Amino acid sequence: MTDRTTPSSWVDMETLMAIQDLQWRARTVVDGLNNGMHRSPLHGFSVEFSEYRPFSEGDDPRSIDWKLYARSDRYYIKKFEDETNRRCYLVVDQSKSMEYRSIAYSKLDYARTLAATLAFHLSQQRDAVGMVTFDSEIADVLTARFRTGQLKRLLSLLERKPSGDRTDLRGPLSQVAELVRQRSLMIVISDFLVPPEELRVPLGYLAARKHEVVLLRILDPNEIDFNGSRPVMIRDVESGAEKFVDPQSIAGSYRRRFSEHESILRGVVEPLGIAYHVMRTDTPLDASLVEFLGNRNRGAAMSGSNSARSSGNTAKTTIGAASP
Repeated sequence: MTDRTTPSSWVDMETLMAIQDLQWRARTVVDGLNNGMHRSPLHGFSVEFSEYRPFSEGDDPRSIDWKLYARSDRYYIKKFEDETNRRCYLVVDQSKSMEYRSIAYSKLDYARTLAATLAFHLSQQRDAVGMVTFDSEIADVLTARFRTGQLKRLLSLLERKPSGDRTDLRGPLSQVAELVRQRSLMIVISDFLVPPEELRVPLGYLAARKHEVVLLRILDPNEIDFNGSRPVMIRDVESGAEKFVDPQSIAGSYRRRFSEHESILRGVVEPLGIAYHVMRTDTPLDASLVEFLGNRNRGAAMSGSNSARSSGNTAKTTIGAASP
């Protein structure tokens, strides 16, 4: 986990959340990362596919780029236009559970700022960005495009007041898979406080449609640490039900069950090849992005290296003595 005490240049979250204009808030984070002492993790974070992909069994040998082969000693083919055009959808949970806070701002405030920051950056990259917001069902859908006014439309959806009596991820994610047919980068931003097994089918559906899926889990520090010394009245933000509890008497049980939930959730997403990252709301947003994008870039580099090595060996076996 990112060290939340260093460096001192991380954005102050209470100051950031005091900025009312969401676009300026996003710009503050992006500019801070771009102007940092080290290379910004945002550089290279784009939703575009590379222009080439490794040759694989079943491809037409006539599509091999022999000039690239001469330089790399590996077989690659140039992608068709429909393979290279890629879109990003920000799928944002705006259910009432996201309004929970134990600090000065809520999970929803953090999630909105994160989504706005990603939308702002991707728009600067001239990428096509769309958005889906949901609670117990899909509330808004904005088709991914790169055009004048798109960022303003995206940010307006993030201003919607939360509604719905409960969080439901299964239905909205299944609907997203039906709605978005073109291969896209799907970034799902939620607290994922649902039974993990409910996610197996809809996430599998998204993966089967060749979408690249990233889950960003937003959690309040008290949901993870469950600190407290005095008995308190707690209220379910979705149902309104209230219960008097002694934190000290249930802390151990709570942490154990929370850990089990986290473990099961990871067990659902990892076999599907889905990226998963937890973001605590007491962690500066730029620090969370540095950690998330650093992990993503390292994973992509490792995957690409393994894929190229494997595909190169397969190609040499498949086409044998083929020559230009």
